[in-house]
Amino acid sequence: MVSMNKIFSSVFSSVLLLGVFLIMQGCGDSKAPAEKEIIHTVTGPIGIEELGFTLTHEHAMSNFGLDISEAHQYDETELFSQVIPYLKKVKSLGVDTIFDCTSPYFGRRVDLLQQMADLTGLQIITNTGIYGAADNRYVPEYAFEASAVELASMWTKEFDEGIDGTDIKPGFVKLAFNEGTPSEIEKTLFEAGVLTHLQTGLTLAVHTGNNPEAVETQLRILEEHGVSPEAWVWVHAHWDADIDLLIETALKGAWISLDGANEGNIEEFLEYLERFRSENLLHRVLLSHDGDAYPAGGEIRPFDAIPKYLIPAMRERGFTDSEIDQIMIENPKKAFMPRIRRSE
Repeated sequence: MVSMNKIFSSVFSSVLLLGVFLIMQGCGDSKAPAEKEIIHTVTGPIGIEELGFTLTHEHAMSNFGLDISEAHQYDETELFSQVIPYLKKVKSLGVDTIFDCTSPYFGRRVDLLQQMADLTGLQIITNTGIYGAADNRYVPEYAFEASAVELASMWTKEFDEGIDGTDIKPGFVKLAFNEGTPSEIEKTLFEAGVLTHLQTGLTLAVHTGNNPEAVETQLRILEEHGVSPEAWVWVHAHWDADIDLLIETALKGAWISLDGANEGNIEEFLEYLERFRSENLLHRVLLSHDGDAYPAGGEIRPFDAIPKYLIPAMRERGFTDSEIDQIMIENPKKAFMPRIRRSE
C-alpha cells in the first residue's frame, strides 16, 4: 500500500508544476500586447515606441510628373548621390523616422527605400493604396474596373505578404482626392482603403487639401462602415483657410496634417498651432513638410524647416517641450499605430 506521505508528495509536486506552468503562461500573455504594438518600416517591424521624432509626410524620392509607365524607373547612381547625404543631414537634425508618401505608380520603390534606410540609419515607412488626385493620372486602368473589395484585397495582401515580391510591408494606406465633387473612382478607392483598415488596422493618410466636399464624403464613408475618424488623416489640411472646419473635424477625432512647413511660412504655421492649442487640440495635429529629396531628378524640396526653424519659433512663442513632444513624437505613434478603430 502506498503511504499517505508519498501520495501527498506526488500531489504537491503536480500542483507545483502546474503553478509554474500557469505562471509561465501568464508571463507569455503579459508580453503579447507589447509584441503586437509594432509598425512596419522598410527594414522590418519596430516597436511603436521606437518611432521617435517623426515627420509623417515626406518623400525620399518620387517621379511625380512622369508618365505612369516610367514612374518606377530611377537612375540609381544619381538618385543615391543626391538622396543619401540629404537623409543623413535630416537625421543629424534629430529626425528618427519619416513616412514616405510616394505611392505606387508615381515612384514607390521599396527596394530602394530599404537601401536608403540601411545606409542612413533613418527609419522609413512606406505605404499601400492608389493616389487618386492629379486627375487620376496615377490610377492604373485595372482600378477603374475593380471593386472596392477587390482593391482592398490587393492592398491587404501587401500588408500580409510584402510589396513587389519583397518582405517589406506598408505602414499606412495612401490615398488622394482631386478638387471639387468626389468622383466615383475616388470614392471607390477611399472605400477600398476603409476595407483595408478593417483588415489590417492601417491608418488612411488621404491627400484632401482644400476640399470640404471630399472631407464630408470621407467622413460619411467611414461612418457607413463603422470606422472612427481616428483612422483617417486629413493630408494638406493647411491648404484650407477655414480653420474652424479643421477644428470641427479634429473634434470628431480626425488627424489634422499640417504638412507644408518651410522656411517662409513659419508664422502661418505658428498661427495654426496656437489656435489648436487654444482649443486643447494639439493632440490631433501632425506636422511635416511634404518635402522631396529627389523630385523626378530635380532639386531637393527640403524637409528640415521644422527642426531648424519651426520648433525654435514655437519655443519663443511659449510652446513647452511637452507640447512639442506631443506633436512630433506622441501624435505619430497614436495616429499610425496599426489597430482597427471602430466608431462608438
